[in-house]
Amino acid sequence: MKFGQVENPANVDFTLPATPAATMELLRKKKKSQKGLQVCVGCAKWNKQDLKGFYPRGIKDELAYYATQFNSIELNATFYHSPTKEQVEKWREKTPPDFKFFPKIPQTISHYGRLLHTKERVIEFCDAIALFEEKLGMAFLQMHDHFKPKDFDRLKSFLEDFPAGIPLAVEVRNEEWFANKEASDSFFQQLERLQQVAVLVDTAGRRDMLHMRLTKPTAFIRFVGANHASDYSRMDEWVERIYHWHKEGLKGLYFFVHQNVEVESPLLAAYFIDRLNERLGLSVRKPYKSGLF
Repeated sequence: MKFGQVENPANVDFTLPATPAATMELLRKKKKSQKGLQVCVGCAKWNKQDLKGFYPRGIKDELAYYATQFNSIELNATFYHSPTKEQVEKWREKTPPDFKFFPKIPQTISHYGRLLHTKERVIEFCDAIALFEEKLGMAFLQMHDHFKPKDFDRLKSFLEDFPAGIPLAVEVRNEEWFANKEASDSFFQQLERLQQVAVLVDTAGRRDMLHMRLTKPTAFIRFVGANHASDYSRMDEWVERIYHWHKEGLKGLYFFVHQNVEVESPLLAAYFIDRLNERLGLSVRKPYKSGLF
C-alpha cells in the first residue's frame, strides 16, 4: 500500500487542524514587510504513463505541453536520478518564463546516505539545479520514514551546511517527530532560524503530518488525494484556509497534487485552481484542453 493510503477514505476525518499560534505570529510579523502572493500549483509528474488522458493525441514533448497547462511541477524524478546540468538546461529551455521547478533531493542523499558523507552529492545536485536560474522554485528534502528525532543533530548539520542560494523545504515522516513536542519544536525552530520551509502533507493515513506549522510566510503543501469524493471537499477547505492565511500575511503558496491513481491529479488540481482563483481574485494558470477536460 502506498504511503498514507487507506482502504476506506470515507472513515477518515479530513478536517484541517487549527492553525497554531506560532504560525499566526510568524505571518503577522511578515504582513507589512512584503507584498503580493506567489502561487505555484501543479502535479508531481509529467509523463504520459502516469497522466493517461491528460495529453492530446500527437503530443511528443510532454514537459513542453505540461508547462502550458500548469505553472509548476513537483519534480519527483530527481529523487530517483540526480539530474545532469545538461538535463536541467533542457528542462529550463522547454518551459515558459513564469514556470517553476521544485526538485526533490535524490534518495542517495536522504534515504541511502541518511545525510551522512553526502557533501559531494549535495554540491553536485545543487550545482545542477542552480541552472534552472529564475525557474527554480525550491528544492525539497524528504526523509526516510525511519529517520527519527534521535538523529536531529545530523539533520541540523545538513540544513546548516546546505548551499546558500538554494531555497529548501523539508519533510520528515517518522511519527516521533510529531508525537514528541520537544522534537517538533526543535525541528521547526531550526527551520525558522535558517529561513527554510516545513512541508505540510495532507494524506489520508497520516493526519499527524498535517502540523500546520509554517516556518516562513510560505506554505509548501503536498496534497495526496484518495481518488474519493472527499478529495473535492478537502480542496474547498484548503482554499478557505489559504484565504485566511493570506489575509494574515502569507506570501508564498506551493501546492502540489498527488493521487493514489495519478491519472486524476490534473483534474483535481484544476478544480483547486478554479476555486483558489475565484476566492483570492487570482489568475493562476490551469489546464484548458486535454482528454480530461
